[in-house]
Amino acid sequence: MKLRERFDPVSERLLLKLARANTLLPLALIGLITGIASGGVIVAFRLIVENSQLAILPGDHPEAYEALDPWLRLLLPIVAGLLIGLLFQRAAGGDYVLGVARVMERLAYHQGYLHARGFFLQFFGAAIAIIGGHSVGREGPNIYLGAAAGSLLGQYFQLPNNSIRTMVGCGVAAGIAASFNTPLAGVIFALEVVMLDYTLASFTPVILAAVSANALSISVFGRAPAFDVPAMIPGSLLEAPLVMLLALVCGTLAAAFIDLLQRFSRWSAAWPFWSKATLAGVIVGVIGVAAPASMGIGYDTVSAALHGDLALPLLALAIFAKLLASAACVGLGIPGGMIGPALFIGACTGSLFGLIGNQLFPDTVSSVAFYTLLGMGALMGASLQAPLSALTAIVELTHNPAVVMPGMFVIVIAGLTASELFGKESIFISLLKAKGLDYRDSPVMQSLRRAGVAASMSDSFRRADAVISRDVARKLLESHPEWIVFGERSAMTLMPSLDLLRHLEERELAAGDDAAPSSIDLRAIPARRMELGAIHLQATLQQAKERLDQGDAEALYVERMNAPGIHRIYGILTREMIESSYSA
Repeated sequence: MKLRERFDPVSERLLLKLARANTLLPLALIGLITGIASGGVIVAFRLIVENSQLAILPGDHPEAYEALDPWLRLLLPIVAGLLIGLLFQRAAGGDYVLGVARVMERLAYHQGYLHARGFFLQFFGAAIAIIGGHSVGREGPNIYLGAAAGSLLGQYFQLPNNSIRTMVGCGVAAGIAASFNTPLAGVIFALEVVMLDYTLASFTPVILAAVSANALSISVFGRAPAFDVPAMIPGSLLEAPLVMLLALVCGTLAAAFIDLLQRFSRWSAAWPFWSKATLAGVIVGVIGVAAPASMGIGYDTVSAALHGDLALPLLALAIFAKLLASAACVGLGIPGGMIGPALFIGACTGSLFGLIGNQLFPDTVSSVAFYTLLGMGALMGASLQAPLSALTAIVELTHNPAVVMPGMFVIVIAGLTASELFGKESIFISLLKAKGLDYRDSPVMQSLRRAGVAASMSDSFRRADAVISRDVARKLLESHPEWIVFGERSAMTLMPSLDLLRHLEERELAAGDDAAPSSIDLRAIPARRMELGAIHLQATLQQAKERLDQGDAEALYVERMNAPGIHRIYGILTREMIESSYSA
């Protein structure tokens, strides 16, 4: 306690600085620290998963599920599903939604507060799922783990909630950057999908987090990208009809993926979690017997599709097997990612188009790798409803700016197909709603979340008893405060100091200075009085607005406990102050 008390003045100044939405230097430091912490967690997760896969699978590849005997391909995901089900049934406390969807929900309604329980459930649950061959990706778990690492750090150091939200966004960017060796895609994904914020104060820490996490990942795993992308030269405009058809098919498959996920989730909503997770294992095992490529993350299959090494029948089988297996896994609650399956389905679809196009028009159609990459971007963009993230990812994977124009074309058409033709929202929002949760956002709420209460509060106030003498009243007004606060902490009232000044002047004019009454009851004089409620110094302006909307307070006093039982009031916050923060 003495050590914490010694540093309280420093932490107090830092809290007040971080409450402002544009404090770049402290936010940059936060981004760097969060990136390193998140990167360390993600590296540890990947090492555990890949080393475990190498230990139990034949050969020297961590995804060699095809080399397993058929009965093992059936049994392994069933056992993994049962283990996940028992783990969550015992420890989750009813909180079964993790991954990107949970991060978005916690940011929208809980100021980005993620809990240690969810962190450990995601870490071990996703590890068991991937090792057990479930048809999920590691990106969703990486994003959740990075976000949770940032959130838990912010909570431990009692940072303002707007800073904790930033740390969650930094963890999200770190998760994508460390997954694919694509730091820019991580930044865009965090801002476009999760934070919904494009201010300089958001970009700076998120960029530093993505870079630091990516650097840590490179130091352990090397610079090799997630996929082996061959060199490619985009073709001519004569290919536009085929590219458009690819976009339409990818948009349709994205809508089908989302629809299947929703159906599995709603169908099994009333089941015990252990039975849902076990059923997911049964479905994956049965599909894996016939189509082993659908098991696990599937990065090896994506690389093979990029090189055109897969035959047409195998590609068609892999598309529908992965679609069904991944929708069943995620819809039934397996704690894995959905970005990996979307990239897998898109890669196989694009490779299918490339092979057919090269057979029909060998002198016109570009390489198979070109169509495979476009399929990946189209499926990712349509499933996530995140066109910038998908476009940035395919550009970073190829280091080829020539894919920008066709990439934009195919991603936009696929996204419109899924959203406008089939009426599907992003896969994350669809999952939240299918699980009975909700997700809403607005520009006003985004603005209020960026700043802490200290950024808009007024510290020009004086405390007083409810009944004071004329001399005390004059002393209160000597420093020209804006507000007077009176009453006990459990029932405090706010009034403008101008009302007290006006009352003093009127009484002295009416009765003469000497004849004016010596005591003043602040509860009775003509004045605008507002009942005060408490709000913590860590809170955001969004939380302050929600507190006032409850109707039990007309204004707020901003406080923090500096020592056991000792609360300090830092300022006053009215509804007008909150509104001015986003209307200015």
